[in-house]
Amino acid sequence: MRIGDVIEVNDRMQSGYSYRLSAPVGEVRSEGFQPHYAPKEMLSMGVFEGKYCNDCTAELPADWFEAARIADRPDASLNFFGVKSRQPLAVWREKGWIYGPDPRGWFQWYCRYYLGRRLPEIDAIQMGRWRAFARHAGQVRANCYPGDVFCRPRQRQALLQWSHDAMI
Repeated sequence: MRIGDVIEVNDRMQSGYSYRLSAPVGEVRSEGFQPHYAPKEMLSMGVFEGKYCNDCTAELPADWFEAARIADRPDASLNFFGVKSRQPLAVWREKGWIYGPDPRGWFQWYCRYYLGRRLPEIDAIQMGRWRAFARHAGQVRANCYPGDVFCRPRQRQALLQWSHDAMI
C-alpha cells in the first residue's frame, strides 16, 4: 500500500466506502499520540477475544493476519491476558463512541490511520480518546508492583486494545 492508493471497503458492516491513503504506512506518531503497538502486533498478541476484524481481511494487509489470534466466536482465552475485557459494539453505539466512517470503533480507525488514511477532524477526536485512555496506565502503576504483569489483567488487556503499553 502506498500514498495515493484507494482502498475499497466491502465487508459485513460497511460496503461502498473507499478512502485514499495520504501518508506512509506506519507513520502514526505525532505530538500527543504515541501508540505503543502496531495493529499487526495487537492482532498477533490477542485482542478483542479474536473476534473483531475477521471479515476485513480484504481491506487490511494479509500479513497482519498471518499470526493473528482470531476466531469465529468471541473467545477470551485468545486475549493476551486471557480475560474478557470488551463491551459489545451495541454498547459503543449506545454511548456515542463510534465516530465518522469507522463503524467498528477506535481500533478500525487506528488500522486505517496506520495504513495512511487521514481525516483531520476524526483523527483529532480519536487521538483525544487514546490520550484519555492513558488514565488506566496510571491506575495499573498505582496499584501493581513493577513487573507484575498479572496484576489488573482486564485493565492491561484494555490498554493493549488501545495500543498503550500493557506491560508497564
